[in-house]
Amino acid sequence: MTKKTSEIKSRRKKPNKILRLLIVIVVIAVLIFLLTPTNTPSPSPSGIISGLELPAPVPGEQQITHTGYTLSYNEEAEQPSWVAYVLTAEKVNGSVERADNFREDPAVLTGSATLADYRGSGYDRGHLIPAASQNWSEEAMSDSFYLSNMSPQAPEFNRGIWATLESMVRAAAADNGVLYVVTGPVLTDGPYETIGPNEVAVPKYFYKVLLDFSEPELKAIGFILPNEGSSEPVAAFAVSVDEVEERTGLDFFPLLPDEYETELEANYDVSAWNLRTFTSDGSGTAAPASETSAVLNELYSSLLTALSSLKTEILKEVQNLLK
Repeated sequence: MTKKTSEIKSRRKKPNKILRLLIVIVVIAVLIFLLTPTNTPSPSPSGIISGLELPAPVPGEQQITHTGYTLSYNEEAEQPSWVAYVLTAEKVNGSVERADNFREDPAVLTGSATLADYRGSGYDRGHLIPAASQNWSEEAMSDSFYLSNMSPQAPEFNRGIWATLESMVRAAAADNGVLYVVTGPVLTDGPYETIGPNEVAVPKYFYKVLLDFSEPELKAIGFILPNEGSSEPVAAFAVSVDEVEERTGLDFFPLLPDEYETELEANYDVSAWNLRTFTSDGSGTAAPASETSAVLNELYSSLLTALSSLKTEILKEVQNLLK
C-alpha cells in the first residue's frame, strides 16, 4: 500500500470516528438529563407528598396542627384564614360516628372563638374540614369540633350547597386516591357583620381548592361560593386556583415546582373531576394510591439502575474513542 493510499483511507475513517463520538455525546447528554434529580416533591410510600397541601404562612397568624389537618388562625376574624388537609380513598371510607363535641381550641394562644359567640346568632358553626372527612379515627373526629375549625355559615348554605361540595370532595378523593385540599372563608372583602362577645366575622364567601398531583392526570380546581343558600349546581362556582389566590391573598401549594404550579393553578377543567356526591356503597372505594405508587417507584428505581450501568459503558467507549 502506498503512502498516498494510506492517507486517503485514514481520512475516510476519521468522519466515522467523529460521528460515533457525536452520537455518544448526545446519548450521554440525554442520560444526564434523565438522571438529574428534579425539584418535584417526592411521595412517601403511601403516595402522599408531605406538606404539599400547606399554603404559604400568613404573616402574624398562628399555624396549628391537629389530627388530620392544619389551620392558620386569624385572630381579628376569630376563625382560620385556611384549613389544609390530605384526603385519601382510605380515609373517606371511615366509620367513626360523629362526635358533636364543639369546644374552644386551647392551642390558639390568643384564644379561639367560643360557644357563646355562636349561641343565638342565627348562624351555624360551619366546619371547614368536615367531620365526615375525619371519620377515620376517633381522635381525628373529635379534633374537627374545635371552634378554630369553624366559621359562621348561613344554615341554608352550610346544610345545602356547602355540604354538597364537601361530599363531592370526598368522592374526588375516592376517585383519585390522594387529594390535597385547602378551604376557608374569604377575609379580604370586609367590613363584616360580627357575632358574639369576640366579634367573630361573618364571611360573605367561602372557598375550596383541590389538587390531584398523582398520575395519570395532574389537575387542580377552585370554588368560591357566597355564604347563602343556592339552587345552582356546584360546578357553576368553579374557578381557577389563581382566581382563589387573587380573591383571598393566599399562596396555595408553594411546594409545587414552578412549572407545575403555573400550569395547574391557571387552568381548570370541571369535566376532569367527575363531580358527584360521595356514597359508601362502592363509589368511594378507589384503588389505594399506595399500591400504584409502590409499583411506579419500583419501576423508576429499576430504570435508574439500568441507565446508570449504560452510562458507565458509554463513558468507557468514549475513552476508547479518544485514545
